[in-house]
Amino acid sequence: MQVYLVGGAVRDQLLGHPYQEKDYVVVGATPEQLLAQGYQPVGKDFPVFLHPISKEEYALARTERKSGQGYHGFEFYTDVDVSLEQDLIRRDLTINAMAMDEHGQVYDPYHGQDDLNKKILRHVSPAFAEDPLRVLRVARFAARYHTYGFRVAEETLELMRQLAESGELNCLTPERIWKETSRALMEPHADIYFETLRQCQALKVLFPQLDALFGIPQRPEYHPEIDCGIHTLMALQQACQADYSLEVRFAVLVHDLGKALTPKEQLPRHIMHEERGLAPVTELCERLKVPTHIRLLAQVVCKEHLKCHQLLQLKPGTIWRLLQRLDVMRRPERVKAFAQACKCDAKGRLGLEDRDYPQADFLLEAMQAVRNVKVQDLPKELQGSEIGEYLINKRIEAIATFKQGYHLN
Repeated sequence: MQVYLVGGAVRDQLLGHPYQEKDYVVVGATPEQLLAQGYQPVGKDFPVFLHPISKEEYALARTERKSGQGYHGFEFYTDVDVSLEQDLIRRDLTINAMAMDEHGQVYDPYHGQDDLNKKILRHVSPAFAEDPLRVLRVARFAARYHTYGFRVAEETLELMRQLAESGELNCLTPERIWKETSRALMEPHADIYFETLRQCQALKVLFPQLDALFGIPQRPEYHPEIDCGIHTLMALQQACQADYSLEVRFAVLVHDLGKALTPKEQLPRHIMHEERGLAPVTELCERLKVPTHIRLLAQVVCKEHLKCHQLLQLKPGTIWRLLQRLDVMRRPERVKAFAQACKCDAKGRLGLEDRDYPQADFLLEAMQAVRNVKVQDLPKELQGSEIGEYLINKRIEAIATFKQGYHLN
């Protein structure tokens, strides 16, 4: 029985990239042998075991054969005669098809180290095109390793195009698409994930609402980059640079979906695109089963982001009503996330990436002024509906007082 460290841990160790998870492949062993050593079985489709102490995953070496559609459509074979090379060739990319033994010796039958040095994401074998999930995985790796200068090999992009055109992507479950996408959104260059999907024609299959933004013009005095799709990815990159949360990054991604629905005769203006955007944002969230708290922020950013841009010119009562719609008293964290998303929208524009956006701090300080007005501080003689009305007036007054004394730095 031989045990090898495989996959991402080997890749990232050679690249000098931080990693946490370790996966192992076991060659020349049976399930009974691992069970006898205290390993715990966890695999449903093929034998995977948890180490009795470290709880890391150990999988028996296996081969696979396409037997149906989608990423579940495979039959697996595991036995003591399956070699390390046979196990590695079923993996997606050459940089993921390396193994390392306990002495640190690297086994690299498919030249993954060469592709690491050349900064290329290349498929191991034509069997790559049998699994539609690999389209998303390669796009996610492109987003993760863009900092190092990695690019997807043209022949791999071609296989990804074939998968996009074959209809196989429709076999991916919403949960799986969201899992890969949410992970990609948290990469340092999440915009590259969506750009890679666009290059291989997968974006229009998986995210048609987003794909529709590309080629739609905007007024150059506000958007020097002009193209709505380019602006969206620039805004997303701002969220990545600021290391904002998943909720904020997704909200930024979908904040302008309504611009794809602007009547052609109105272009390059986008009157009421905020309201138009609610339907495609909601449809995308429902189709991918996006978690509720992420969906709610995305919807409010879509609908209200122009209000945030205009914040310094708004009346105190209008600001209060915006804060109310953001659920300021119960969810101050949503107000903060909203301000962050709007800041990314403002800065995600060609040549304006370093512009100041005082509206974000203004909104947070206005929020604090409102939250400092407490029910227990109100006159005791107030009763019933008088309490609510008085409270609203006091909070609007608090915003007015704050606004009067506010000075831009």
